[in-house]
Amino acid sequence: MTVRRILETKGRDVVTIDPETTVAEAVQVLAERRIGVLVVTGPDGSLQGILSERDVVRLVAGGGTDALLGRIADVMTRDVTTATEETTVDEAMEVMTRRRFRHLPVCAEGRLVGIVSIGDVVKRRIEAAEQEAEEMRSYIHAAAG
Repeated sequence: MTVRRILETKGRDVVTIDPETTVAEAVQVLAERRIGVLVVTGPDGSLQGILSERDVVRLVAGGGTDALLGRIADVMTRDVTTATEETTVDEAMEVMTRRRFRHLPVCAEGRLVGIVSIGDVVKRRIEAAEQEAEEMRSYIHAAAG
């Protein structure tokens, strides 16, 4: 199974934000939308970075609440690991586990086309395991009968 299949099921909507937005405004968006990450894009829609709840926690821990007045561009993660639609679920899970992040933007031809979370990936892995187990039960039942 590929990331494309996950996006076809869950949708391709991604909440994006401008790098000039303040961290406080970004926190408001995270809270209102009940999400854990914002993808930072430029005026042309290009991927410029990512801001996660963890980034905000580290920022406030290091600089207090005054740090929330800064721009996202100054605190976002710029070196963003991405996937393609052809990335397998196993590859996505391995990258996310190894790099210790929970969200993976998906790009096609240099453009953002979706995002998958570790929850999305785990859900698909569980569904695949359940389907395989059901197929094995059916095979055994047919062979025994």
